[in-house]
Amino acid sequence: MKKGVEKKAYSAVAAPVKKTLTVKTKIIAETKSLKKQYLKSDNKCKVTFRLPKEAANGAQVVTIVGDFNNWNLTESKMKKLKNGDYTLTLDLACNREYRFRYLVDANRWENDWFAERYIPNEFGTEDSVVVV
Repeated sequence: MKKGVEKKAYSAVAAPVKKTLTVKTKIIAETKSLKKQYLKSDNKCKVTFRLPKEAANGAQVVTIVGDFNNWNLTESKMKKLKNGDYTLTLDLACNREYRFRYLVDANRWENDWFAERYIPNEFGTEDSVVVV
């Protein structure tokens, strides 16, 4: 087997954590948790956040709290899916990064397990970051 072919096969197996798909009017970028839909006609991105059921751990209510809603604890309630995951789609302005966290049952904070990065906050923990 040629070296170029070996490298190509390895890349195809090792890299599918992130997938990008171009559609006629939008570009979709997806990881295991964050899904982004960049609208070509607008400087906005539809970001779908997902908290897996393992992180929700039997939660009754999950909200997403971050820069995009001035850290409002109740404004962005997530929808519980049949499989136990929680999800919410927000329209965010492009060319920015946003700090956020999930608030579970109004008393426990959870980070996004697949965030693009983490930044320390003033409370001695870290905020998840999404870049759009």
